[in-house]
Amino acid sequence: MPTDPLAWETRDRRVAYSCPGFDVVNESVRLPDGTETDFDYLSEPASVCILPFAPDGDVVCIEEWRQAVSRISRGLPVGGTEPDDDDLEAAARRELAEETGYEADRLDPLITVEPANGIADAVLHFFVARGCRPTAEQQLDHNESIRVSTTPFEDLLDAVRAGTIRDGRTVLAVSYYRLFGDE
Repeated sequence: MPTDPLAWETRDRRVAYSCPGFDVVNESVRLPDGTETDFDYLSEPASVCILPFAPDGDVVCIEEWRQAVSRISRGLPVGGTEPDDDDLEAAARRELAEETGYEADRLDPLITVEPANGIADAVLHFFVARGCRPTAEQQLDHNESIRVSTTPFEDLLDAVRAGTIRDGRTVLAVSYYRLFGDE
């Protein structure tokens, strides 16, 4: 039984819909006032987002078609963890290599967030990758179409400020790095 008076009691849980990458979960819950109701949310494995710096200080960026918003989205490499990942750094290294063809000399954790915890159980782990060099071809998933480029960090920051980069993961990574990343 929950101990905090704000906590909801989960009475039952079922997966209402499942597809590659995520589930939609339906829970029967009892609210603190005793009301019984349903709550639906998106459930997915933890993800990693990489802010990759090349040796010259430019950021390795991607442009990717995003069907949900019907446009090309400019941003950073992001991907889900997989059961065979040894740790989060291994997942970040894999996603960087698969999406960009680049490998990093060093990865450092930046921050971990729950980007939409009102509607999803998603956890996103951010890393800063340094010394990124192109070492191989991209190894894209069947549903990915990605173009890779590099850009100065300040230009990326300006695009976030101007609102031309709208991907929330990229906005958060660039903003957090700008505020706290060099400490």
